[in-house]
Order: sequence, then structure tokens, then C-alpha cells
Amino acid sequence: MNIYSAEQIKAWDAYTIQHEPIASIDLMERASQKCADWTITNSSKQNLFKIFCGKGNNGGDGLAIARHLYQKNFPVEVYIPEFGKLGTDDFQANLQRLHETPVPIHFIQSPQHFPLIQPQEIIIDALFGSGLNKPIDGLMGELIQYLNSAQNKIISIDLPSGLFADKSSQGNIIVEANDTLSFQVYKKAFLVAENASYTGNVHLLDIGLSNEFVEKNDSSQKLLDRAFIIKIFQPREQFAHKGSFGHSLLIGGSYGKMGAINLATSACLRSGAGLVTAYIPRCGYSIMQGAIPEAMVVTDEDESMITKPPTEMDKYSVIGIGPGMGTNKQTREAIAGVIKNFSKPLVIDADGLNSLALDSDQLKNLPPYSILTPHPKEFERLFGICENDFDRISMAEKKSKELKVIIVLKGHHTFIALPDGRSYFNSTGNAGMAKGGSGDVLTGIITSFCSQHYTPGDAALLGVYLHGLAGDYAAAALSKEAMIARDIVTFLSQGFLEIARAE
Repeated sequence: MNIYSAEQIKAWDAYTIQHEPIASIDLMERASQKCADWTITNSSKQNLFKIFCGKGNNGGDGLAIARHLYQKNFPVEVYIPEFGKLGTDDFQANLQRLHETPVPIHFIQSPQHFPLIQPQEIIIDALFGSGLNKPIDGLMGELIQYLNSAQNKIISIDLPSGLFADKSSQGNIIVEANDTLSFQVYKKAFLVAENASYTGNVHLLDIGLSNEFVEKNDSSQKLLDRAFIIKIFQPREQFAHKGSFGHSLLIGGSYGKMGAINLATSACLRSGAGLVTAYIPRCGYSIMQGAIPEAMVVTDEDESMITKPPTEMDKYSVIGIGPGMGTNKQTREAIAGVIKNFSKPLVIDADGLNSLALDSDQLKNLPPYSILTPHPKEFERLFGICENDFDRISMAEKKSKELKVIIVLKGHHTFIALPDGRSYFNSTGNAGMAKGGSGDVLTGIITSFCSQHYTPGDAALLGVYLHGLAGDYAAAALSKEAMIARDIVTFLSQGFLEIARAE
């Protein structure tokens, strides 16, 4: 699914109006009917609605929603901030239509006109949509703060008022919605953590915008969804053997942190690698051999940490580095030795990334199309402090191109930046995965797919999606609270089965 900017969505509307063809007021009617239908389905006859409408097209949606709710016998009132100017043509047309009904329309000229909001009333926010390009202040800002203070359920149309579609809104006065009803595709604003407290649950409504526009207007940023994953997933051939699926090497572990490399190795095996070897300190030998008999184990000469790169690295299809290995100077030197002597893409996570941050010159020496999987703090140790999520995303895209590496910026909607300029937000996963070890599992999954002859980009995309999907199955079976990282490994099988069914 494409992720379009506010300007692109505006162009999409215009293209639909011209080529369907359909009048803009009728397209607004279609959108408002969808919003009203959703609201009716998710409300009861005991609810009363107060709809707050600006004088742009977002307000026009709100006026039409009020009319549809009235026609279904829901009590509704409309409030319009008044600054002495007419609204857009479609706003004015819908205002005239609403005047033909008994729906009360109130004009707000000062805070004294703010209505008393009763506990059972639902607020519908149709003040500003994706066309907003500057922070809200004055009377409109006071109104938004008043609506938030009421602590009633709020449904925002298109975007919570005050939220920018394509850039950071930090410091803005913004409606704190419980539900946001938006149209057709996700906006970037819905996919970053800094906006979560404003957007609430986002619901995409299909209002029939032109498919032809999508075919003609690709986007460099996309939502990683099932349809895309089905295209890149490679089912196993009937006469395949273990050699067909590569040999993965995972390097990690240190005294007291053998669990991380254990999880990564388990995930690598469960994701289909033909052979898996773990290179670990000697203290972990019995642990690994007993816990994961399917894996081979090679040990460093040191008892408690990695001090040297493994020998015969050329025989491995891919190397994953980092889980639980620490950042001791000798360990960092071992990582540098791997980078110097292994020409194929590496998968680097956790202390592998922290070691790179301490020896940043090594970033320039990484094999092309290596995969880095930082969480936000690890990302900033590597590339510097970012003011907000949008800056961090832009930095990931820039560094991916500059270093010719794939960056997997972990989060609720994990962001994957590819060196060719494409980037993806993931659509799977949940808050139950926010626990130690989940990232180690992801490292194992991506390493496994690299060994199975997926391109590094496809390995990262499929790995992130499957990791989140397995996490969703684990949460459904065990709860977000009770699930732990190894449950993600257990439910990888359900993720594979779902992808195979959908194929």
C-alpha cells in the first residue's frame, strides 16, 4: 500500500473528480456517508453527538456527517467557529443542506460560546484535515484544549485537528482522538510513535478513489502488507535439500547473556535456514548444545566473551552479529575482523551496533547491503540525536543510501530503508513484543532469510513482517502481557502457514 503525502492525496482527489467523473460535493458525500456508517455501527442510540466543523472541506465532511446521523435518528448538534469569512464551496453547500433539517447549528465566536459537554456525548472533530500547514492558535487552539479537557470520546475525521500529515507536530495544540477515520491509505503521521496519543485507533475507509491514479503514481514509501509479502515469499521446491537453504552463522553471547544468542539461533532455525552454526564464548557451549540440538556450535578460545573472529568464514552464506556479546575492546576487534574478512552482507544488531557506534569508521567498511537493525537509541548512537520521529526516518533513508546498507529501525511500525530509495513501514506486531529478546529473534529470522537466497532487501522486509505476524499470533494466544520473546519463535509456524494460505 502506497503512503501518500497530503499533496499527493489532494491530487488523488482531483484525479478521481476529473476521471470518474464525480463532482467534488458528491465525493464529499461519499466520504461522509462512510464516516457516518462507521460511527453508527460503533455507537448506540443512547449517544448524543456534538460535531465541531471548521470552514474547509474537513468541516464540510462534518456537516454532511451531521445530516446522515440525523437521518438515522441520532441526536446531533453542530458547532462552527465563526471568523466572518465564508467557507469553501463544498462547505457552504453542505451548510445549506443542513439548514434544511432541524439539526441545531451554533456559531462559536469566543470561549463563552463553548458548549457544555455531557458525559454521554461523543465529540466529532471536523475542524482541520490534512491540508493544515501551520500550528493552531487563538480561539481554535482554545477550543481544541477545551474538547480535550472534556475527556469524552472523540472521533476525528481525516486527521486529529492540529496534526500535520507529513512532518512532526511536536509542540502543536492537537485533538486527542480515540478514533481517527481516514481515507483509502495511511498517512505518515499515523505510523510514528510521537503521534500515538493523538490518533488513537486509525480506521481506513474506502471511498472509491481512482485505482488508475495509484497505478500511475507510485510512492517511495509504502506500508508493508500481506499483498506485498506474498509476492516476495518463496515456497519450498519439492526436491530441495538442506544445502538449498544456506548455512547461517550467528556470532554472539557473553557470560550471563547466553539467552540472546540462544533466541537468535532458535529463530534462525525456525525460519528455515538449512544449517545454523552459533559462534559463542566457551561458557555457553553446554547451554547451546543442550537447548538447541539442531544447531552446530563453535566456541571462541575465551571463556566469557568473543575475542576473535571465527575461522573459515567463507563457507557461510550469511553472518548475523550482536546478540548478547557485549562491547569489550577485544569483542569490538573481533567484529572489525569479521567486517574486514567477510564480503557478503552481514546482519548486525544489539551489541554489534553498539560496537559500531564506538568504532564509527567501521560503518564505511561494511559489506554492501548489510542489514542494521537498531532500536531508536541504538540508531542515535550510530548516527546522532534526532529531534523527532520524522527526522529519524529521514536520517535512516539518508544513511541507507550513503552507506549502501539496509536499515531496519525498530518500533511499533518498524521502518525499513533500502539503498535504492524505497522504504517501508511494517503493518504487523504489537506492544506485547516490547520485551527483552524480541530483537534477538528478529536478528535470527532475517539472518535465516539471507541464507535462503532472498535478496538482503527482501530478507529484511519478509523478516520484519513475519516477526510481527508471529508476535500477533503469540499475543492472541497468550496476551500481550504474558507473551515473551521465545513465544515469537514458537508462533513463527503460524505466520508461515498464514502467508502460505494467502499465496
